[in-house]
Amino acid sequence: MTAPVRVLVCDDQELIRAGFATIIDAQPDMEIVGECGDGRAAVDLARRLRPDVVVMDIRMPVLDGIEATRLLAGAGVPVPVKVLVVTTFNLDEYVYEALRAGASGFLLKDAPPAQLLHGIRTVATGGALLAPEVTRQLVGRYAARIRPAEGDPDGGALTPRELEVLRLIAEGLSNSEIAAALVISQETVKTYVSRILTKLDLRDRVQAVVYAYRRGLVT
Repeated sequence: MTAPVRVLVCDDQELIRAGFATIIDAQPDMEIVGECGDGRAAVDLARRLRPDVVVMDIRMPVLDGIEATRLLAGAGVPVPVKVLVVTTFNLDEYVYEALRAGASGFLLKDAPPAQLLHGIRTVATGGALLAPEVTRQLVGRYAARIRPAEGDPDGGALTPRELEVLRLIAEGLSNSEIAAALVISQETVKTYVSRILTKLDLRDRVQAVVYAYRRGLVT
């Protein structure tokens, strides 16, 4: 049998934390290994317990979820922990910052339980969770504030077709939607995505979206 996905839940609202824990622990392929109510405790527990996924709130006392995410999954972390950020819709600016900090994806707090569980499974297996219906709103809304930073990889290494695929990723399209738009197979899309991530030294699609907006490839 496959070992269950070990999850740490961090949210300063006890009711939400308990609700998440109940939903997750009821799954045969998941288990709760810890709960906490602030970012500092999340960092300490995650480093000690090494969960497969941390479900992380953003606004919390002591240390917010963005900084906690950066400490657990940011650039330069030797053994990063996978972080799934949850937030309320009116905190969408913070979601962009959380993705830059190294989060593997995000969900809205009013998402149904099935989406939360899907998100945890996706992130645990190395995937990135970017809900297309909110990507354009959450990230796109703040595109004007995003500026290229020193150390960004050079997009000039990409071919015209790879740049085209990157733009579609940043617009929130799935592999199947990209395949349909470009009239190519999904396997070909997967190959392009893999090449893009490798050439730009990016971890996943989340970082690809952030990169595209920082470089002004999508407006």
